[in-house]
Amino acid sequence: MIIVSKYLVPKGYTGMTVFPFVFVKTASLKTNWVLINHENIHLRQQLELLIIPFYLVYVLEFLVRLLQYRNWSKAYRNISFEREAYSKEFDLEYLNSRPFWAFLKYLSHNEF
Repeated sequence: MIIVSKYLVPKGYTGMTVFPFVFVKTASLKTNWVLINHENIHLRQQLELLIIPFYLVYVLEFLVRLLQYRNWSKAYRNISFEREAYSKEFDLEYLNSRPFWAFLKYLSHNEF
């Protein structure tokens, strides 16, 4: 379910997923299929990790990346979940063939 809320989406971001909802900053973003695909990839990741563990791993990996890069934006973009979503967001058929736990492939230290 897509919900429009400029207050729930953090400043500097256009969308955010908190299972089972996708929050977007403006109504016009509801038809941005690349953004919606990106957020749907996060929904799949959250389901695979049984939701709560997803958030724990996400925050832990963000903290590790923040120590590694010492830059908020770079740390965020290099979280494995984000790397997968950004690299596949233009492939609108990706979720039809996405392997289970595909985000693991993006844990390497190659920068995004």
